[in-house]
Amino acid sequence: MTTGLDIVAIAARTPVGMIAETSAAAVRAGISRSREFPYVTPLGQPMIVATDPGLPDALEGRARLVHLVQSVVAEVRRKLGALDLSKGGCDVFLALPEERPGFSSADAEHVVQATAGLFRAAAITTRVLVGGRGHAGVLAAVERVATVIRARQGASIFVVIGVDSYVHVSTFEWLEARRQLAQPAVRNGFVPGEGAGALVLVAATVRRQLGLPSLGSIAGVATTREMRLRDNDAGSLGVGTSEAVLRATAGLDLPGQAADAVYCDINGERYRSEDWGFFAMRAHRAVRQLEYQAPSDSWGDVGAAFGALGGVLAVQSFARRYAPGPRALVMAASEGGLRGAMVVQAPDAA
Repeated sequence: MTTGLDIVAIAARTPVGMIAETSAAAVRAGISRSREFPYVTPLGQPMIVATDPGLPDALEGRARLVHLVQSVVAEVRRKLGALDLSKGGCDVFLALPEERPGFSSADAEHVVQATAGLFRAAAITTRVLVGGRGHAGVLAAVERVATVIRARQGASIFVVIGVDSYVHVSTFEWLEARRQLAQPAVRNGFVPGEGAGALVLVAATVRRQLGLPSLGSIAGVATTREMRLRDNDAGSLGVGTSEAVLRATAGLDLPGQAADAVYCDINGERYRSEDWGFFAMRAHRAVRQLEYQAPSDSWGDVGAAFGALGGVLAVQSFARRYAPGPRALVMAASEGGLRGAMVVQAPDAA
């Protein structure tokens, strides 16, 4: 789906940076925050986690998510400057973790209500809705914003926030039981991480009316459902991912306008790597080269925060002039089967 959406502000809070700019710079520099966490698995193995250095280890679950969201809301408020949003005109879409041990439906509602309170405290009148769940949740939320814009309904400014944290004893136990934790005895595990990211989106016409800068645009976004999940005996064949990417790039003139860079939430799990391999065979014309950047090496698996943080990395690559070209593809895959893709385009791209 083509969107007509411009990005006018970004925000981030990650294990490697307190704001968007420092987070992106740390990822580019290859800085990692993975460390031994004060938790020992039932097998006696140390737990390797990428955590926010500003949060105490004893804090867990939804409380950590609220602290992360608080940071990005404050950053968004600063970057929107003197723009008066006290009378409305702003909608917030949250991407939250899928339900799992350590994060329930009640926890999700708590984060929604807390987020609404944070925006009120920042003198922004808004409504807060859940726009998506899991790794691809932000991409689903952006797709939803594009639909609202096309229908010319709702607010004129949209804030899409993704937030996640695996730091909860019940979540650690669940991941270990599923053999998903990166440990010496597990070949295909990942390092749990945490973080929050935000993209502030407006229609191009509204941006010009408000006199806001364009940091980039959403050239396309799409989500699909993958039917072959992790427990499928046949493994992944990349059908959902390929379809999402091809739909997101349908408005581009391929291969001439193929994505120059790819930001992917691949985290070391074999299932995700197989998914990428089949995508490369099915939909390779959507990308200029079969290489991707996997920032999980720096901040761990950031779950539902990834879509926004991937967008932050793309925007910063344009702003700092190190992007290999004017288009970046952000790809993500939720545990429950949601697959998403988003094309971020430089503000000066034709």
